[in-house]
Amino acid sequence: MNKILLIIGREIKAKLYNRTFIIMTLLAPLLITGFMAFLITISQSEKKDQRVLVIDESKLFKGTLAGNDYISLSFSDEPLDAAVSTFSDREFTCVLWIAPNIVEGGAGASTLFYRKSPGYAFQTYIKSQMEKIIYEYNLNANHIDPNVIHNSKMRVQLMMEKVNEKGGTEEQSNFGLFGFITGALMFMFILLYGMMVFRSVMEEKTNRIVEVIVSSVKPFQLMLGKIIGVAVLGVIQFLMMGLITLVLTTLLSTLFLKEVKTQLRAFEAQQEMVKKHGTNINLQSLEKFDDKLKVFEVLQKIEKIDFAEVFICFVLYFIGGYLFYSSIMAAIGSAVDSESDSQQFITPVMIPLMLGYFISTKTILDPDSGLVFWGSMIPFTSPIVMMSRITSGVPLWEIVLSLSLLFAAFVLTTWLAGKIYRTGILMYGKKTSWKEIGKWLFYK
Repeated sequence: MNKILLIIGREIKAKLYNRTFIIMTLLAPLLITGFMAFLITISQSEKKDQRVLVIDESKLFKGTLAGNDYISLSFSDEPLDAAVSTFSDREFTCVLWIAPNIVEGGAGASTLFYRKSPGYAFQTYIKSQMEKIIYEYNLNANHIDPNVIHNSKMRVQLMMEKVNEKGGTEEQSNFGLFGFITGALMFMFILLYGMMVFRSVMEEKTNRIVEVIVSSVKPFQLMLGKIIGVAVLGVIQFLMMGLITLVLTTLLSTLFLKEVKTQLRAFEAQQEMVKKHGTNINLQSLEKFDDKLKVFEVLQKIEKIDFAEVFICFVLYFIGGYLFYSSIMAAIGSAVDSESDSQQFITPVMIPLMLGYFISTKTILDPDSGLVFWGSMIPFTSPIVMMSRITSGVPLWEIVLSLSLLFAAFVLTTWLAGKIYRTGILMYGKKTSWKEIGKWLFYK
């Protein structure tokens, strides 16, 4: 046991003193939060002031087409050529020419002239406003009141509440996309740390260092020490990355989402009032949040996620999945002399991991399907699939059963991998085949 602890300490010490490991531990949370901040900034950067000169030859949009807080429109009857050649001298950012036959089907002839691209948000706003005006014009032309149709449209937000076995309701995030992301991260980390063990074993074998090491410890002790050492290292890295990410995302949320969260609280208060008083409440006095419903839905799902449960399960499934696959990777690393020779052995190991990843995509559409359930139980795919469905509400007994099967499978694969490792680690100059590995499994 002392020898195994020495090997574990050696592996941890070697990686902790590695600058790349330290830099990535600190850099990964910064990259994640930086990417989120970049997306928020990018989404707001298109909203720059636009002064648009409109040449409306259809005579339909003057008085109906309007700007907003960052778009101002000026209508003119001047010739198009003169307007295009001089608009920048008059501090206009672009010229919008509207074809005279736009109502009859000349939408493709309408043109926006610019010197600097006005951005997608601006283009979308102008296009949607023009389509709305033409739509209402055609309704009026057919003696249909646009207000009747407009008032008939209503956005609906579907609130999700899970009913437990006792008949009560409980909040559940049902955020399939978040679950899929955690499953994808599990796939990436298991593969990353598993390959770390594979390369470590193969390098020591290639450099003949292992011949010196096994003179003092048994091959199985060496393999187990490497596997557990890298596992401890992975957990330490997760804890550090998780803490830094939590601090940075909380700060980011406070800076950029404070106003939206205040509006969400007001919306939820109104919902409770409507639920409590029903038709007795004055609906006309309620504030409308139609344009914010999608954002509210996402925020509510995120707030309902039990991040403590997700993090604990992530660590447990990472440990189980990593131990399961790294024991196989260590056996493969001991059986080959070069990375090119390992492809025939690595591919069968990759297939179950990829299968788990593809099954996890189904959790977004149907998290309770039979395929997803069995995928979350079978040890080859359970770390990825179970993490993908964890936010959809998984009974405790399923998690316990899944973890028990996973760790039991680790014990079995480690025992089998040890048989391969003890023979393969000292074999040189011979290409290994599946048939030969099969013989090693039955050596006493």
